[in-house]
Amino acid sequence: MAFRGDVLSYKVSVFGAGNVGAEVARRIVEKKLADVVLIDIIEGIPQGKALDILQSGPVESFDCKIRGTNAPSDIKDSDIVVVTAGLARKPGMSRDDLQAANASIVKGITENIKKFAPDSIIIMVTNPLDVMTYLAWKVSGFDKRKVFGMAGLLDTARMVAFISMELNIPPSKVEAVVLGGHGDLMVPVISQTKVNGKPITSVLPKEKIDAIVKRTANGGAEIVNLLKTGSAYYAPSSSAVAMVESVIKNKGKVIPSAVILDGQYGLTNVCIGVPAKIGKNGIEKVVELKLTDDEKAMLKRSADSVKENIGKLGL
Repeated sequence: MAFRGDVLSYKVSVFGAGNVGAEVARRIVEKKLADVVLIDIIEGIPQGKALDILQSGPVESFDCKIRGTNAPSDIKDSDIVVVTAGLARKPGMSRDDLQAANASIVKGITENIKKFAPDSIIIMVTNPLDVMTYLAWKVSGFDKRKVFGMAGLLDTARMVAFISMELNIPPSKVEAVVLGGHGDLMVPVISQTKVNGKPITSVLPKEKIDAIVKRTANGGAEIVNLLKTGSAYYAPSSSAVAMVESVIKNKGKVIPSAVILDGQYGLTNVCIGVPAKIGKNGIEKVVELKLTDDEKAMLKRSADSVKENIGKLGL
């Protein structure tokens, strides 16, 4: 933190100036949350995008600073570092296909975070999300409360959106939560899903619910297939910034997040999506929901899959 005039200002660094990273940067300054450093290895891209966003300030009425750079050392004194850098999925590519390539990218970035911003909080966005978050935790040596990933909120938002579309009601009328790994084995918690306060099972037939669950699990792939040459970035960036905001404003908001578990839900030494209270120090508390036996089994199966992929990293 630093002072801008008489105002205490936070600093957030964003690794990756692609669509997700640029949107994260833009949303942060437009919400007047922090000054932003946008970093990428490609010369000119972070500088150009940052300058473009900065020039929107007089229109959008924000005075937060944003600048682009190719130098990792510019993240010095960051309060939060958001990692979006990595390869995006292409049609036909699973999240797991990305693992080997993105692991080397995330490892290098995390080493720079450890060197230049050792007191920061890391928010991971790069896929495969759960594995990359675990990797960043191991490489950084940070407290597990200070390293977490974005995907749970994104998956939950997709499920809420699909339910609201199916029933033609505002998303605010839907309560839902998605646990587990960010991928095919995510766990939409139907027992906790409500519409206007009523269990979703009393509102929609099983086949409709199953279709929504399947569409949620394939939410990212559906967008990839539609875009042809890219992947989702509006909803992912919005989800990441919600986490940034909960830290900076110390909101203590309960957000489905990819966190390192230490016995919660009967799981240890794995990173997986669960509801977590997020405040100024990162993960303040993991919220343990009452799950059905089937949901517990699905969560364990998802965790086992993440552990298997973590094992491939050779940490």
